[in-house]
Amino acid sequence: MQTMRDQIFTRIEKLGPGKAFSAKDFLDIGSRGTVDMAFGSLIRNGKIRRIRRGLYDMPKINEALGGNLSPDIDEAARAIARRQRWKIVPDGAWAANLLGLSTQVPSKIIYLTDGPNNEVPIGRRTIHFKHARPKAMAGLEGKFALVVQALRYLGKEAVGQPEIETLREALSPAEKRKLVKDARFGVDWIYEVAKRIAEKAA
Repeated sequence: MQTMRDQIFTRIEKLGPGKAFSAKDFLDIGSRGTVDMAFGSLIRNGKIRRIRRGLYDMPKINEALGGNLSPDIDEAARAIARRQRWKIVPDGAWAANLLGLSTQVPSKIIYLTDGPNNEVPIGRRTIHFKHARPKAMAGLEGKFALVVQALRYLGKEAVGQPEIETLREALSPAEKRKLVKDARFGVDWIYEVAKRIAEKAA
């Protein structure tokens, strides 16, 4: 029979390297004290690392250099949002980078949120949570939010066939169909782009 520590680590392994988490993600397994003790043991054994107070990951390994990669900023942001029960959406330039539409990492990583304004240092970067009005967040969820924010940032004239192909590869067939459905009542040109992305998903 697995101990609670083993159950916790089994779940972490299933999440995979790079995924960030907090104690709240494991409270269905044990009490906060039990989870914290398990985390402490796993840190001492080198299984996981603390990336800031109350936030952890199982680091990805750089195969060439044999060392740990820096924490995944998007994973860290999502773990923080789960812990705080915030809704978050990556802002334009960062959304474009996450989708592979831009190779440039913005100097300021911003997430729109229904929570308060906040800044959270993660490694050498800082995540900026920017409070947005409920109207600005309405209907923005999952990959749809990511794509819409990225397209708004790029603008209609900057979205050509290379960008369409990148988004086709980034989205599953189900996500493409949902994108078309969710974009139907939004900005016309984004809806037209969504239809082009989904053409091969039919």
